[in-house]
Amino acid sequence: MPFKKPVSNAGGPPRPFNKGPRPFNRGPQKKEDAHKINQRITAQMVRVVGDGIEAGVYPIAKAIEMAEEQGLDLVEIAPNIDPPVCKIIDYKKFLYELKKKQKEIKSKAAKVVVKEIRFGPHTDDHDYNFKKNHAARFLQDGCKVKAFVFFRGREIVFKQQGEILLLRFASELEEFGKPEQMPLLEGKRMIMILSPKKASK
Repeated sequence: MPFKKPVSNAGGPPRPFNKGPRPFNRGPQKKEDAHKINQRITAQMVRVVGDGIEAGVYPIAKAIEMAEEQGLDLVEIAPNIDPPVCKIIDYKKFLYELKKKQKEIKSKAAKVVVKEIRFGPHTDDHDYNFKKNHAARFLQDGCKVKAFVFFRGREIVFKQQGEILLLRFASELEEFGKPEQMPLLEGKRMIMILSPKKASK
């Protein structure tokens, strides 16, 4: 048999290296529902609840039939109970209400703004009242107020005077806020935190 000279690829584009068959592309995966609904419910017996139905324990086939009669879905809402609790509802509406509640909870748990008010141990009445009025507005707006007395150098000997100032500050603002933290010395600062009694609407 005559010898065949291998074909040269010099000067041409590199030949692709064959890594074997490519994996089958299944396309975008469908996101599974957060709850088991209708035929996806695996329990044989379920406790059915819902508006306008007689609550009780039913075979899964009967429960699905009850939901279909109302043009609604059978949704498993308590899977860890024996038998699982299922509710006959409009599932899309149920998810919308659930998302709305989660959004409200997240909104209420939003980070509270903290405003700082700084005093010196010898703050005069004019400056004190000016800062107190600012703090009252901050508290009315739903912000926390971090009030502190800053001691420079040897002023630390007046720490008792600073504590009295902060306690007076809290007392005169009790209509708008309450102390979350009483005066506490941290390095050269004596700090007190006030929380609003109620946030503004």
